[in-house]
Amino acid sequence: MIKAGLRRIFNYFIKGTIVLLPLAGAAFLIYWLFSSLDAALNLSTWMFMDEFGNPIYVPGLGIISVLVILIFVGFLITNFVTEPIYNWFGKIINKVPLFNTLYTSLKDFTEAFVGDAKKFNEPVMVEFNDTGLKRIGFLTQRDLSKIGLEGEVMVYFPYAYSFAGQVAIAKAEKVTRLNISATDAMKLVVSGGVSGLE
Repeated sequence: MIKAGLRRIFNYFIKGTIVLLPLAGAAFLIYWLFSSLDAALNLSTWMFMDEFGNPIYVPGLGIISVLVILIFVGFLITNFVTEPIYNWFGKIINKVPLFNTLYTSLKDFTEAFVGDAKKFNEPVMVEFNDTGLKRIGFLTQRDLSKIGLEGEVMVYFPYAYSFAGQVAIAKAEKVTRLNISATDAMKLVVSGGVSGLE
């Protein structure tokens, strides 16, 4: 009787953990990301003081500032920055050695997710060896002839439980297009294979 009651309590504990842990983890990560970004970019401590001259922190002002700046810059680029000015800006950045590498990598990575020409929108499966080992990734380059690799493609493999990943080159015939959405493929890989096929 006591043993059955303890087993039932343990089952409740497991089911509660399964439901609550992902919710709490996701909520904590979102809160941590926003609060860190807000604290780093919040100008309220410089702008507002109390009657004793102490800085006043206004929660959320950093996030609002970033959103306003992003919208304003997007408006300026859309309506006032012409193609020649944009190209001129790109040439200036290309002349700064370290900054050029960081800027170009971050720009391409950002555009891969949110730009007009998204790169991570074609999930594929790549066969690696004769044992049948396969990995799920995203086709990012179809033609590598410029670097002397005809008939080969470039595939990005995200890591499980991480936002990092790895780029590999594979023979085109070893790459198979998957019949799932890019979102489901990303969920499948990042979750370590436990979600994305519902």
